[in-house]
Amino acid sequence: MKKKLIFANFTPRMQRINTDFSALEGTNCYCSPESAGRIRSVIAGLPLAAFHEIGTGDYHYQTLFWLERVSVPFQLILFDHHPDDQEGAFGKELISCGGWVARARRLPMLCGDLWIKEAADLPALDTLPDLPVYLSVDLDVLDPAWARTDWDQGTMTLDELRTALQTVCASRPLLGVDLCGGLTMEKGASPEDLALNASTGEALFACFRDLRD
Repeated sequence: MKKKLIFANFTPRMQRINTDFSALEGTNCYCSPESAGRIRSVIAGLPLAAFHEIGTGDYHYQTLFWLERVSVPFQLILFDHHPDDQEGAFGKELISCGGWVARARRLPMLCGDLWIKEAADLPALDTLPDLPVYLSVDLDVLDPAWARTDWDQGTMTLDELRTALQTVCASRPLLGVDLCGGLTMEKGASPEDLALNASTGEALFACFRDLRD
């Protein structure tokens, strides 16, 4: 018998939402308090239970703003070549792309976080507590054959990542998903780079759409 899939508060079809705030001043790698307030205000009107595309890895801290909206005990699963849990170099005023996980760990509803850097870490998914999950994916977890970023990258294949996401979503309520990473034209991306990243992003979104069928 096919196992019933469980989703939390999703609309009939999962929405794919572009929440790239890179054009906003004071957001590149570090987010100022003023810009953080504006971003929080905008996303307050957007669904948490959706597939959020947040731009390059320089803006991965936006995940923190989505996590702040979770009102039930939950688990964060981070697919990323970097842990993003370093304390900020400029004090508590600025939120950084490399330190947002450290801040997230202080959220009252976050019961734990699991960092998946490579395929060898995937067995840890079998030990997760029985809690709703929020998934955050940085394309730099993938081998360059599957995505092109401006950070050093991991070795995971697209199939390994998709299988892992499907495994999680088949057994636990899913609160939301975000995706970041990938070169831009401003950072020297070629048409081939852009096409590859777009194809991978489409494949990852299809992973969640397919699970709802």
